[in-house]
Amino acid sequence: MPERPLTLDDWLAAAPAAGGSWAPMWAAHARISATPTPDYLHVVPAATLQARLAALDVQAAGCSSATLRRKLPLLGVPFVVKDNIHIAGAPTTAACPAFEHIVEHTATAVQRLLDAGAVWLAKTNLDQFATGLVGTRSPYGAPASTYSAAHVSGGSSSGSAVAVSRGDVPLALGTDTAGSGRVPAGFNHIVGLKPTPGRVSAAGVVPACRSIDCVSIFALTVDDAARALAVMEGPDAADAYSRFSPGPASLPARLRVGVPATLPAGMDPAYVTAFEQACGQARALGAELVQIDFAPLDAVAALLYAGPWVAERYAVIGELLQEQPEAVDAVVRGVVSAATAYSAADAFKAQYRLRELAQLAARVWQQCDVLLVPTAPSHPTHAQLAAEPVQANSRLGAFTNFVNLLGWCALALPASVTPAGLPFGVTFIAPADHDTALADLGRRWAAQVGQRLGATQAAVSLTDSPPAPWPAHAPTLRLAVVGAHLSGLPLNGQLLERGARLHACTTTAPHYRLHALPGTTPPKPGLLRVAQGGHAIALEVWDVPQSQLGSFLALVPAPLGLGSIELHNGEQVHGFLCEAHALADAADISALGGWRAYLATL
Repeated sequence: MPERPLTLDDWLAAAPAAGGSWAPMWAAHARISATPTPDYLHVVPAATLQARLAALDVQAAGCSSATLRRKLPLLGVPFVVKDNIHIAGAPTTAACPAFEHIVEHTATAVQRLLDAGAVWLAKTNLDQFATGLVGTRSPYGAPASTYSAAHVSGGSSSGSAVAVSRGDVPLALGTDTAGSGRVPAGFNHIVGLKPTPGRVSAAGVVPACRSIDCVSIFALTVDDAARALAVMEGPDAADAYSRFSPGPASLPARLRVGVPATLPAGMDPAYVTAFEQACGQARALGAELVQIDFAPLDAVAALLYAGPWVAERYAVIGELLQEQPEAVDAVVRGVVSAATAYSAADAFKAQYRLRELAQLAARVWQQCDVLLVPTAPSHPTHAQLAAEPVQANSRLGAFTNFVNLLGWCALALPASVTPAGLPFGVTFIAPADHDTALADLGRRWAAQVGQRLGATQAAVSLTDSPPAPWPAHAPTLRLAVVGAHLSGLPLNGQLLERGARLHACTTTAPHYRLHALPGTTPPKPGLLRVAQGGHAIALEVWDVPQSQLGSFLALVPAPLGLGSIELHNGEQVHGFLCEAHALADAADISALGGWRAYLATL
C-alpha cells in the first residue's frame, strides 16, 4: 500500500505532458498485476496499456497546459471498473464464470472517462450479478476491508472500493441499486458518490434492476469523485432511463439536516456512538438537526427485496438460472429465484404502493434540506456472513435501500474510526438533481472532520474553491432582498417555492437609505441609493434559479422594481429598489440599519 495514495492532482502532475513520465502508471499496473484475486478479475494487458499511453502522448503533443485541461481534464488518471460494466475487447463476468463474454462496445460512463484522458487498468470483483451488500457472493473469492482482513469489504462493488482505499488507483467505478456504491465506501473509509438515477448513463452495464441502477464513483476525496462525475454525467440516447437535469449548486446556508428519530435495533453500539459524534460535526458546520420519522422510507426499502422488483434481476439471469442453476451462487440463486412467485398484477400493485409511499417520503423535504444517516448499521465479519448470509446482508441496507426507488442522490463520506480500529462512514441524502449541492456539502464535511485518504493516515488537502471540471448545476441569479422577502418573513415563501437558496446575510455599501412604505400589505420597505448621507443596510442575498425569475418578478408590485445594489465589499448584485416619488410620505428608518431592526420597534 502506498504511504500516501495519489489523488487526481498527483496523477495529472505525473503525466508526461505535465513534465512527468508514465513510470507511476506502470508501477500501478505492476502492483495490480501482482495482486491476486479476489480483488481483480481482469488486468489490462501490458500491450494494450502501452498502446493507450502512446495514443495519449500523441493527443497531448503540442497542446498548451490550458488546452490540455480543457481537452483532456483527466489525462493520465488511472481507474478500475466493476466487472458488470462493459469495456470493448475485455471480458465481462459479473462474477459468474458461466456468464463470461467479450463485449464489442464500451459502457458510456467508461467511454467518457477514456475520452477525458483517463486510463483503465483492471476490472474488479463484485457480489455476483451485483446482488448483495457484502462482497462475499463471488466464486472468485471475497475481498476484505482494507482495515481488517476479518471483516467484509462491503458490496456489491467490493473490489472497486478496496482498490481505491488501498491506493492502487484514485478512481473506481461501481454500480448502486440498493447501496452497492455506498456500503463499500463506508467499510473502506473512502468517498462513494451515488448520482441521481439517470444522471450518469447506465448503457453498457449488466443490469441488476435496470429501472433504478446507477453507475457510482469511488474516490479518495469528494473533489476527485465530483470531477469524475462532471466528465461522466449527461444525457445518453443509448440509455432509455437517461435523465439529466442539473439542480442547485449548493444547499441553503442555514442548513436543516434530518436524522433518524430512532436508530435500528441491533445497531453496533460503537456505530451509535460514532453517529452521535457525526451529528456533532454537522452542528459544527452550522446545521440544525431535525429528527425525522423514517417509517415511510423503511416501507419503500422493504419493496426492493420483499417485492416484485427482484423480477428485474430475474429478467437478466432467468435463462441462466433455468439452464445452469449450479452456475449461480447459491445465495444469489435463492434471492433471484423468488421472482417467480410474483405475478404481473403484483408488480403493478407494488408500483402503486411505491407512488403512495413516495408522496409521503417527499414530505421529508418540507422538514429538512438533506438527510444524514450512518452508511451502514454495523460492519460484519466474514464468519458472521457465513453463518447468516441473507439476514446479515439485509440489515446492511437499512439506510440505503430506499434511495434509488425514490430517485434521490447520495454521498457516502468517511466520518471516524471506532475504538476497535474499524472505519465508520455517514451518508448525506438529498432530493433528485442535488448532486452538485451534495458535492459542495461534502467538501465542507471533509474540511470539518479532517478526513484521511483511504486506509492511510495521509490527510486530505482541500483547495479554497472547487476544482474544474465540476458537476453541472442550474444557472442562478444573485438577488438581494431587504424586506418582506427576508428569511422567516411573510413573502420569503415566494423565494423558497421557486427553489431559491440563501447565499449570504450581509449589508449594502453605505450609500443607501431605507424607508417604511405606508399602506402596504404585508408591510414593505423601500430602498433608495443616495449621493450622500447614506447608511449600510442589512440584507440577504439569494441564489434564484434563472428559470424562475419571470414568475417571481411578476409578483413584485410598484413602486418596487429590480435594479443593481452595491454590497459592502463592492460587489454588485440585483435587488429591490424603490422609485423616489413613493418615499415622500414614508418614514426614514435608515438609522436602524435594516428592516428586522425596524420591525422590532413596532
